[in-house]
Amino acid sequence: MTTVQSGAHPSFGEAFKVWLTIGCVNFGGPAAQIAMMHRIVVDEKKWVDEARFLHALNFCMLLPGPEAQQLATYIGWLLHGVRGGLAAGILFVLPGAFVMLGLSMLYALGRGMSAVDGALFGIKAAVLVIVVEALIRIGKRALKTNLLLGLAAAAFIGIFFFALPFPLIVVTAAAVGYLVARSHPQRMGLPAKAPETVKPAAGRWRQATIATLVGLLTWWAPVALVVLTLGSDHILVSIGLFFSKLAVVTFGGAYAVLAYMAQQVVETNGWLTAPEMVDALGLAETTPGPLILVTQFVGFLAAFRDAAPFSAITAGILGAAMTTWVTFVPSMLWIFAGAPFIEQLQNSRRLSGALAAITGAVVGVILNLSVWFALHVLFGKVTEMHAGPLRWYAFDPLALDIRAVVLAAIAGTLAFGLHRGLIEVVLTMAALGAIMQYVF
Repeated sequence: MTTVQSGAHPSFGEAFKVWLTIGCVNFGGPAAQIAMMHRIVVDEKKWVDEARFLHALNFCMLLPGPEAQQLATYIGWLLHGVRGGLAAGILFVLPGAFVMLGLSMLYALGRGMSAVDGALFGIKAAVLVIVVEALIRIGKRALKTNLLLGLAAAAFIGIFFFALPFPLIVVTAAAVGYLVARSHPQRMGLPAKAPETVKPAAGRWRQATIATLVGLLTWWAPVALVVLTLGSDHILVSIGLFFSKLAVVTFGGAYAVLAYMAQQVVETNGWLTAPEMVDALGLAETTPGPLILVTQFVGFLAAFRDAAPFSAITAGILGAAMTTWVTFVPSMLWIFAGAPFIEQLQNSRRLSGALAAITGAVVGVILNLSVWFALHVLFGKVTEMHAGPLRWYAFDPLALDIRAVVLAAIAGTLAFGLHRGLIEVVLTMAALGAIMQYVF
């Protein structure tokens, strides 16, 4: 185990209380969550210093999964070993998971009520603006060179017009960045001077092997249990397999993977409709915890609608639990298995190049998500069309929903003009949507 060499070292009980507090108030997405953790563990508590915090953050950015939750897991591990990492990682997710479960039940049981439908209609407009805001923010940070801009454009064309799989885009971008960074690091936005090499940590392979074996067994145990008791074709198995695959390719954060997930969930699996996927993101934005908790909503509704042999609510709860389990157990596995190698990973130019390329491609994927959301929010009906390998979306311009346009304009003014917070924008738009439902 690695221990903190400088700063105050808290007791496990003190750290537990802090992680629980963070789990209850970590609204605002990964950027806000990382900033809040920095303020608490670096500035206020002084549990780790600035360099150690940034060192951990860069490591987490290399991994698939929610980087803010993984950063909490890593810092917890740094302070108190495995039990510290488990406490920090679980508490970062658990409060938001319970809130999302309640919202999922309300959504499933409350549809058809004017106030609920109106609020969801308003939230859709907020979601559109939030995704555009994420596109602009990540694009400014990621697209430092012409090559990265080209990767973003290629990713958008590949996924929007040719329906290329998101994992293929991630792997291809990583390969380009990995190869280019060796001879032309500047083209990946990296410094020309190679970083100093760091001596490998002793016993790292043993630690990684144990963590991997335990993590894999823990990850797949619920899926195996359902296969043995309910059969391999049960909806809970499908949920477990799908979101396990998602956990391996979630580079770039929730906004990036949403495009892949939305198309698979809506167009391939038929678990949700496109408007319901927009609702899912809107609800996730109002809860504490990682934004990727949006997957829990999907798992709940998928099982709720294919409940046998359980009641609908029981099946929904089991679907939500399965989704959350296979989403976050792998994200913690990467930390426990990879932490022994953190010094080498942090100083690898090729891996840094791969990460930069993935982040560049992610901008194109988020642009695809923005266009997909805009079409489904602003127009009544959108049809996916194909001609050979080419894919596009057909819609009737005369079907433009003026109410959605007005709400999106208000949400844009609040976010970009008045710089209001994310939660304030979502709640305001929910209220306006409910009012509009009664007035118009």
